[in-house]
Amino acid sequence: MRLIVENKSKEKTGELARQLISQAKQELTDVTLEEKVLEFIKTVVIDKFVNLSREELEAMLNLESLRKSKVYQEGVEEGVLKNKLETIAILLELGQTIEQIAERLKLDVETVRNNAK
Repeated sequence: MRLIVENKSKEKTGELARQLISQAKQELTDVTLEEKVLEFIKTVVIDKFVNLSREELEAMLNLESLRKSKVYQEGVEEGVLKNKLETIAILLELGQTIEQIAERLKLDVETVRNNAK
């Protein structure tokens, strides 16, 4: 699909993606396959238009919410983990033990230990 959208304008890409989404919803009977196809379409569009906001992408694709997409969820999870890992050094400076930090940040002790260096 990337080859298809690579040289298209934002409007044309949005139109093509909306058509593919509609077609997938109509023709696919396997719910799991439908979810994977829709996720793929969203991922390609997000990859092509990295500078668009979530709201702009939702409008482009006529979607209720990209927050339900796996790409969005994985991004959120990565951001949360990154923040937790950055917090380890601060909590160590404040005198907390590795075990206390792991409990407070809901991380396993080994992850805290590996990132405490």
